[in-house]
Amino acid sequence: MLKRRIRVFITAALLYYIAASSTGLTFSHVQTHQKEPVTVTATRTAQTPDAVLASMTVITRKDIVRQQARSVHDLLRGTPGINIVNNGGPGKSTFMQMRGTETDHILVLIDGIKVGNATSGTTPFENIPIEQIERIEIVRGPRSSLYGSEAIGGVIQIFTRKGDGKPGLKPTFSFGGGSYGSLNGSVGLSGNSKQGWFNLTASGRGTEGFNSCSGSATAGCFSGNPDPDRDGYRNVAGSANAGYRFKNGMEIGLNFMQSDGKTQFDASDPFPGFLSPNKSELQQQVFGGTFKFSPLEFWRFNLIAGRSKDYLDSFNGRILTSRFNTVRDTISLLNDFTVHKDHILTIGMDYQNDRVDSTEAFTVTSRNNWGVFTQHQASIASFDGQLSGRVDVNEQFGTRLTGGVGTGYKITDSVRLLANFGTAFKAPTFNELYYPISGNPNLNPERSRSLEFGLRGRMDWGDWSLNVYETRVNELIAFDSDSFEVDNINQARIRGLEAVFNTQIKGWMFNSNLTFLDPENRSSDSNYGNVLPRRARQSFRLNADRQFGKYLVGTMFLAEGERFDDLANTRKLDSYVKFDLRAEYQLSKHWRIQGRIENLFNEHYETAAFFNQPGRNFFAMLRYQP
Repeated sequence: MLKRRIRVFITAALLYYIAASSTGLTFSHVQTHQKEPVTVTATRTAQTPDAVLASMTVITRKDIVRQQARSVHDLLRGTPGINIVNNGGPGKSTFMQMRGTETDHILVLIDGIKVGNATSGTTPFENIPIEQIERIEIVRGPRSSLYGSEAIGGVIQIFTRKGDGKPGLKPTFSFGGGSYGSLNGSVGLSGNSKQGWFNLTASGRGTEGFNSCSGSATAGCFSGNPDPDRDGYRNVAGSANAGYRFKNGMEIGLNFMQSDGKTQFDASDPFPGFLSPNKSELQQQVFGGTFKFSPLEFWRFNLIAGRSKDYLDSFNGRILTSRFNTVRDTISLLNDFTVHKDHILTIGMDYQNDRVDSTEAFTVTSRNNWGVFTQHQASIASFDGQLSGRVDVNEQFGTRLTGGVGTGYKITDSVRLLANFGTAFKAPTFNELYYPISGNPNLNPERSRSLEFGLRGRMDWGDWSLNVYETRVNELIAFDSDSFEVDNINQARIRGLEAVFNTQIKGWMFNSNLTFLDPENRSSDSNYGNVLPRRARQSFRLNADRQFGKYLVGTMFLAEGERFDDLANTRKLDSYVKFDLRAEYQLSKHWRIQGRIENLFNEHYETAAFFNQPGRNFFAMLRYQP
């Protein structure tokens, strides 16, 4: 199998270089090092969004404030390629699926540091505070050839607040409240000079919530304990970001974020003697540093090192029922060589060590992974190309090879044709390998290959893109009812279409996207041909905003098709339509007041069976931003 993948990658590489050399024209432009990089996630080098060959979405701080988002999943719901599953409101378990792949097939970074829980393989998006976020970059499609394990569906990178870059000290403030006994607040201070910068932000969030469970005494999320109540959530978070650029171009930076949350939910007691939790305490912590320097004019060196912690303690009353605490240390060395003004060669190395501390008896509690990769980016006349390859050596699973190739061709000055191919893999989590009773230490990593074609245009009236793709995942890990343990029993074929259209008409700014998804189960059992669970096969989102003097009004329309909650496709979740309204008034140059009505028509819907979602609710906020 490894030899076959090597042949596929070599063939793609040859086609890439044949296309690159066939033009025989003068070199034009590839992004070189920028003092203020626009995006960095797609290639791990600085690029403008227009130069990126992958399908990508960038969400800025201005977008977050304009949309009045109160959580990460609130902000990303309906984003192209992303499907969200939430278990009952704010602070409850929230899972994201990108382009129909699994929840743990998304690699998540915070300020360049890889995060997530090593036992479950997922990132608790519900506990990432929205007021600490400056920007989010979402790259759709495989990126294992640059990042290693997990990047089958794509990569999400979150950047914490850094300040606006303008000289001087600037405070920020926000406070608001609304339905379900909700209160939000934040304070911040940033400072910038010609060579240095810093930002400090603290935030808090609390809600009494609503009854997150719609089950019964015999089925659902509180079977055996059917007393509906309000399930609240509390979060306190802080972040710090600082850096300094020396006169010789050397740059150092430090970043820190910590988020502590407490959430309540409904216990499920499926049989006598089983003590199920009804509340959890979560903590996420990310600490990292960067060092950038150009020893020579053509050589840019970048060191990123950090530690991320993901702690989860669950309780029934005051009794501790489980603890899953993981620590991840990472080091990345990146070398960018501008071998020609239109050719950038990147050579990099990654190290990762995961450690687990749990109340469960894991037979293995640590492992490490070394990865080396190289990437070539080139621009020749109307042709752009990217070729990457990576070798990972995992302490448990040996050597894994992945590769990727991307091409872009400028049909006209405003229309571009794109094509991407990539392979990826996902190492099994500690839960899948060693969790008592269900764990299987003989699991193999999941493997995938993806092919994508797209068109992208930027006109005077707006911009648009259209992408079609197919991803095939082999050795998907799933629960085997015969052996009562997880095994490599599943296969999947996922096809999709994404259309994005943004324009301005009579002062209204419209941002829309449409997704069609065909996530088919290809397992050799009775589920063959079924739809993979919890994926909506159709989704459409439209945002519209307009300024009227000191007033800004906007709306969000979201429609998602039906989905199934189980592999057998016997439990259907209905389609739904959600409509939000928002408005703000500029009180003065730096003060504004905002208000938002979510789920205006009080639509009842579920993204996971038996778990309620918010009904009609209102929230208002006062903001100070100089």
